[in-house]
Amino acid sequence: MLETVELSKSFKGKTVVDGVSLYLDQGESVGLLGPNGAGKSTTISMISSLLAPTHGDVLLRGKSVIKHPQHIRRVLGVVPQEIALYEELSAYENLQFFGRIYKLKKTALESKIQEVLEIVGLRERQKELIKTFSGGMKRRINIAAALLHNPQIVIMDEPTVGIDPQSRNHILDTVRYLNLEKGTTVLYTSHYMEEVEQLCKRMYIMDHGKVIASGTKEELGRILSSEDTILLQLDAYDDAFIEEIRSLDPVRQVERTDQGLKLIIAKQSRVLSSIVQSAERHSVQLINMHVHTPSLEDVFLHLTGRTLRD
Repeated sequence: MLETVELSKSFKGKTVVDGVSLYLDQGESVGLLGPNGAGKSTTISMISSLLAPTHGDVLLRGKSVIKHPQHIRRVLGVVPQEIALYEELSAYENLQFFGRIYKLKKTALESKIQEVLEIVGLRERQKELIKTFSGGMKRRINIAAALLHNPQIVIMDEPTVGIDPQSRNHILDTVRYLNLEKGTTVLYTSHYMEEVEQLCKRMYIMDHGKVIASGTKEELGRILSSEDTILLQLDAYDDAFIEEIRSLDPVRQVERTDQGLKLIIAKQSRVLSSIVQSAERHSVQLINMHVHTPSLEDVFLHLTGRTLRD
């Protein structure tokens, strides 16, 4: 349905998107992952015809979006990373404004406003000013605005950043509803790996402007099929201890995370006793030690050398 072909973009001689090729089949929900600065938002801007590429093309059902941007604008809804609403207007007035931009006629627009407000769960708050809304509620109206013209494809650029858990869950439910019940094709970018795992059957991982891996969760998981992950919870994170752990032969990667010290090791390595001995030498207390099969976030860390939230 939608495809990018060797898509590239440079600003003042610096390449920020470098030969990105990806595709979305009709009715798919596809994840686009990468740390800040990976080139995700620039890629989205080119797909949605807001930014002209330096090289490459975007194809909608085989036709160039770069040459004929009107084709994609009719069928695409974009939920931007930044809130794109008028604070001094009510939720209803914002949707009315965007609906008129989409050239929806009065009767159809009124019906559609009520429909999208119902989808995002804010129909009863429609007369209230946007400036009185929480961050999560604003993001839900942002989504409603992107759905007014009944798009066949929806791009969501990190729609749950910095919001409360209730709104986050509602947004995830909205994405599922659009994809599974309405058959909407979704391209979803996020800093939260668990969201993409829940919502998307396929995903692309970007770093430094390039797609460095792609596939289903199972296919990406096989990248680390010969490795295990150890999560260490410690009373203190001593630099000398961490460096000694990093130097152990079976240890392939060490990363400090919110959960503790994460080690990627060769599968079935006998390294646990060495870790315990090292902890004793450095007077570091091991509170918990957990060995498990690498997760999708472990794969991301292996490929980029950075955690997703960097």
